[in-house]
Amino acid sequence: MNILLLGSGGRESALAWKISQSPVVENLYIAPGNGGTGAYGTNVAISPVDFPAIAAFVKENAVDMIVVGNEDPLVKGIWDYFKDDQSVLVVGPSQAGAALEGSKDFAKAFMMRHSIPTARYRSFTADTLEDGYAFLETLQAPYVLKADGLAAGKGVLIIDNIDEAKASLKEMLGGMFGSSSATVVIEEFLSGIECSVFVLTDGNGGYRVLPVAKDYKRIGEGDTGLNTGGMGAVSPVPFADDEFMRKVTERIIEPTVKGLAEEGIVYRGFIFLGLINVAGEPMVIEYNVRMGDPETEAVMLRVDADLVELMKAAAEGNLGNLELRHDSRTAVTVMMVSGGYPGSYGKGYEITGLDRVTDSIVFHAGTSRDDDGRVLTSGGRVLSVSSYGDSIADALARSYSSIGEIAFDHANFRRDIGRDLMALEK
Repeated sequence: MNILLLGSGGRESALAWKISQSPVVENLYIAPGNGGTGAYGTNVAISPVDFPAIAAFVKENAVDMIVVGNEDPLVKGIWDYFKDDQSVLVVGPSQAGAALEGSKDFAKAFMMRHSIPTARYRSFTADTLEDGYAFLETLQAPYVLKADGLAAGKGVLIIDNIDEAKASLKEMLGGMFGSSSATVVIEEFLSGIECSVFVLTDGNGGYRVLPVAKDYKRIGEGDTGLNTGGMGAVSPVPFADDEFMRKVTERIIEPTVKGLAEEGIVYRGFIFLGLINVAGEPMVIEYNVRMGDPETEAVMLRVDADLVELMKAAAEGNLGNLELRHDSRTAVTVMMVSGGYPGSYGKGYEITGLDRVTDSIVFHAGTSRDDDGRVLTSGGRVLSVSSYGDSIADALARSYSSIGEIAFDHANFRRDIGRDLMALEK
């Protein structure tokens, strides 16, 4: 098979690593890729949302399947763009299905329609601002405000003070996040510990559950400071035991898959369930319509199956009896980021020591190569250092040891990834 993978981050690096292991793959192309994805395939300078350019490339290179890494092409309708082209499969939902991530209001209403457990909520626009104020008064602090549309991971505010919450609601509806916050979802705050569950579905009732992970969003140790795109991840998650996952399957996964089919929404790809464990009861915080980042950089290490065969079957609408086994080892990833991230940061710093890493897999995220082949920093999240181990502590020790071999100016990383879960391991 010839495969085109869309994206350029650590998630796409991990997907490319896994896809390249499949014996059925003849050529793997990554658009646009990064400074490390060339190790798994061929980088091509095409934007993931330039559908005409993608179509031309697909035709010229006899691409059999498009794997969409990030959400933008899905929300913009890449599945619909190619749905009449019988020569190529697209792993991902239709534009209607992508609304599960593209519109938080749609996602919450979908959960309500199908009795999927989630926080109490209401949605507001500038015309109903006063109603929004009144709804905030019915909630207990902290107050959760979410921009309805995509906002590059920055559209969620959690505020402790009611007056600040009201002021922020007005600012959001006034354009704080552009058109993404023309509608704002206000919901009750849920207290618990989060995890990420990933499902591959064929749109016809078939689905497979990938290894569960937990990511760490805050820049600072002890989960302090600003939110980021993710500073690390751990898989498996000790509290996501058989009983917890039974509840997730019965109350969330199956109603989601069934609900999409009942509503006539074509969905053949990955569903990301952002869950919170509230006193042993799973509830949905959010849906994403693709794999997570940095969770993918840990989860792919634990997928003990031919991912390409599974994705192809899902895109064709028939997962059949294909197995998705989980590697029993623990896998972790720790992000090395640019100093200053998630605020302003420098770029173009040379990265050294990658050739000295032998006990981990280094997935590139924000990297590029210059004309001399040197690897340079080009983003906030630069490298994802992933490792296997017999326990969380063992796997993390390997990643931190590998990080010690790598250097670039102003490098930063969290030293407490997974620490909260270690006491829960059996």
